[in-house]
Amino acid sequence: MAIVINENGNTFTIQTKNSTYQMKVDKYDVLLHTYYGEKTDNTDKSVFSYQADRGFSGNPYHVGKFDRTYSMDSLPQEYSCFGVGDYRITALRVENADGSQAADLHYTGYSIEKGKYCIEGLPAVYAENTQAETLIIQLQDTCNGLEVLLYYGVIEELDIITRAVKIINKGKSEITLQKAASVNIDWDDGDFDLISFYGRHGMEMNLQRAKIHHGIQSIGSVRGISSHQYNPFVMLCESGANETMGSCYGFSFVYSGEFLIEVEKDQIDRTRLICGIHDNNFKWTLQSNDSLWLPEVIMTHSKNGMSGISRNFHNVIREHICRGEWKKKRRPILINSWEAVYFDFTGDMLVELAKESAKLGIELFVLDDGWFGKRDDDNTGLGDWIPNEKKLGCSLKKLSKRIMAQGMQFGIWIEPESISEDSDLYRKYPEWVVKIPNRKPCLSRNQLILDFSRKDVQDYIIETISNLIKEASISYIKWDFNRAICDKYSNLLRPEQQGEFSHRYLLGLYRVLEKLTTDFPEVLFESCGGGGARFDVGMLYYTPQIWGSDNTDAIERLSIQYGASFGYPICAMGTHVSAVPNHQTGRVTPLSTRACMAMSGTFGYELDIAELTEQQKQQIKKQITAFKEYSPMIQFGDYYRITSPMGKNATVWEFVDKKGKEALVHAIYHHVESNPVPVRAKVYGLKDSAMYQLVLNPYFDEKCPEKSLPYGFRDGELISGATLRQVGFVIPNAVTDFQAWQIYIKEYKKGK
Repeated sequence: MAIVINENGNTFTIQTKNSTYQMKVDKYDVLLHTYYGEKTDNTDKSVFSYQADRGFSGNPYHVGKFDRTYSMDSLPQEYSCFGVGDYRITALRVENADGSQAADLHYTGYSIEKGKYCIEGLPAVYAENTQAETLIIQLQDTCNGLEVLLYYGVIEELDIITRAVKIINKGKSEITLQKAASVNIDWDDGDFDLISFYGRHGMEMNLQRAKIHHGIQSIGSVRGISSHQYNPFVMLCESGANETMGSCYGFSFVYSGEFLIEVEKDQIDRTRLICGIHDNNFKWTLQSNDSLWLPEVIMTHSKNGMSGISRNFHNVIREHICRGEWKKKRRPILINSWEAVYFDFTGDMLVELAKESAKLGIELFVLDDGWFGKRDDDNTGLGDWIPNEKKLGCSLKKLSKRIMAQGMQFGIWIEPESISEDSDLYRKYPEWVVKIPNRKPCLSRNQLILDFSRKDVQDYIIETISNLIKEASISYIKWDFNRAICDKYSNLLRPEQQGEFSHRYLLGLYRVLEKLTTDFPEVLFESCGGGGARFDVGMLYYTPQIWGSDNTDAIERLSIQYGASFGYPICAMGTHVSAVPNHQTGRVTPLSTRACMAMSGTFGYELDIAELTEQQKQQIKKQITAFKEYSPMIQFGDYYRITSPMGKNATVWEFVDKKGKEALVHAIYHHVESNPVPVRAKVYGLKDSAMYQLVLNPYFDEKCPEKSLPYGFRDGELISGATLRQVGFVIPNAVTDFQAWQIYIKEYKKGK
């Protein structure tokens, strides 16, 4: 069993394949956190906790006058509350009907259920009853009647524990939640580093690692979206932990809106992590018998470094977050029209681009921005999702038929949450816009936001997109969102409810996505937030892939996709081969390098086929053939980061079949060096006793690579799995800047 209760019914131990999580109800009915880490037995770990009199850390009244060692300010708690003597960061802060700000939660019971709990209206990990168990702990404040249910979902085989919270007002008076986090974790000791991911538009997911010092460190978003600036995924690692060694913890917030992840090292060197909805603009009033579900957090622990954390998250997202027809299918290789034609196109131009693309083996044509309303730039037309037949020269239905006649599928770009002031929709429904009364709104790209907290707005978007899908036989939708949300106000909410707006907006968005993806399971949805502003697990529940960044430069993408790989599977990353000079950086990289980077994702193209040489077109055909061959390994295999883009002169990574029969190593050099230091790749996930053959993929040989093969690398050489893991092989040298290599490794069986 994954969940074990001791005979006294006061110690709860959760066992996964390789980790243990434990909590205990103490003699005062306070739920304490006692252990989370490497797998151990079920014995009570609280016996190793040390309590002492901490000056100016108060003691609860009920413990009596003489025990000054018992203080909420130093106890390792499972769900901490503000206002009752804990001066650290806390998970729950409430305002009671009398204006006081205090909650005092005590244990009242538990239950265990087969399978994994689900959350109404919110994305969450799902699992069959045979794959998971759920533990529910009940806490209550007897003074105000507040009940808090702590949910623990356990997928034992994947080393995954999920956390969620449901808060219920069982009292007679209203209670206002001012902060309500989904997770509180306390460590009695530990010298941790916090690893988080920061960025900006066009340069997302930069890894930063900082020692957790005394005080509070935090990342978060108040932008209405998870944001380019900080990602709702973090790791805590023991000092010195690396890719393959050391104790590490991972936390991913299953939410696409405003979040806050805080870490505090306190006066006695204990560490606390809090994760949940950002409290900056949050206030939620619960009347008597009202309840609120809080979003889920996915947690995992690995004693084998950061790569273990990554593979655990990759597995749970692929198998228990992504849903629908596209969960297990190879995504179609697409061409996106944006960097080929931008807003300047006709229907005939698009059909010609589709025709030439189909000849190369590209399977899906995506019509990006500019096909609707009066949309010839990014200042007008959002909201008017009516095809511009004058510009297209025909209806969208006819254009779709013409493109499908080339043997391709047809998809479109759309930005349903935004609206231009210069649009018919705005002129008809100005009250649908997110805007504070009597104030001029903040504009971004001259666009505003539709109020998705309103059901009439949600219904309008559902109907509009449904009609487009049915009318034009659309098989793919890129769902974009190109600005952050401010001026947060809904004219349907009462003044005291305005603090609920951001969360209600997300609930509305999730309702729309749930309806559309349920009604049209055959349509592949890709999320986008001006690139990576909504790269989060919440969106992956509805859209199995996300456009990683508006920056399509292959070298810049090394660090973007490297950072994303720590918490997200490769099959979730939207990646394209774009034109050169690159439209964001002006950098010129070989076509093989752009393909090498784009193959580490969903794979597609975003350029004008007409501008390619015949040799380049033939190369694309080979790239597409190779990707189709390797896609099962890329999409469903294990992923290893071998070198970092911030480290050696080459970034190297690996995909390996879960059965250890084959692997694929990608390497991209940052620049050419004189007298270079060899770049060595140690290959993981293969069978030690088996023999493997290394094959250099020929379509990457743009610069006579046979001259650059170092001593020790022989195309077709046989090497044991143990040697590949322990010693590795040397990546061929670069003979040009940004050179890429792809080495295929296959198990060798004599006679075959």
